Amino acid sequence: MSTLQKAIKLREEGHLESSKELMLKLVDEEPNNPTVLYQCAWSHDVLGLEVEAVPYYVKALETGLAGEDKRGALLGLGSTYRTIGEYQLAKETLENGLKEFPHANEFYPFYAMALHNLGHHKESMEVLLRNLAELTNDEGIKQYQKAILFYADKLDKVWT
Repeated sequence: MSTLQKAIKLREEGHLESSKELMLKLVDEEPNNPTVLYQCAWSHDVLGLEVEAVPYYVKALETGLAGEDKRGALLGLGSTYRTIGEYQLAKETLENGLKEFPHANEFYPFYAMALHNLGHHKESMEVLLRNLAELTNDEGIKQYQKAILFYADKLDKVWT
């Protein structure tokens, strides 16, 4: 088992601080390894160390992180920016994630939260309603899917 795999396993088993410390050693050894940087960011994030996680996410993306790890890093960074009050950066990061991974539905709730934080409540609700109507397996919501989708961008319209 590699050191990286060991650090990930520690995190998965709930040994968060030990995982983070091992990740930091790995970053010292491989400061431009995008996978190590991403996993280090993640290890900080799960400890509630969001501000400290940001530079690791950013550098992981800058050094060529790809595939599913890039998808996770864009979501993690966008969500982290939002939690530390960097709402515009959160919105931009999540939009980039949606552009690059258009079928990654996990981005939408976080994107809606960032829109809400920026005061774009109508757009935020539209994102959530469309996502709910299009992705749900709930039969009751499916029954009203057309209506939900119709009203999603007409929240303030009044019919008389």
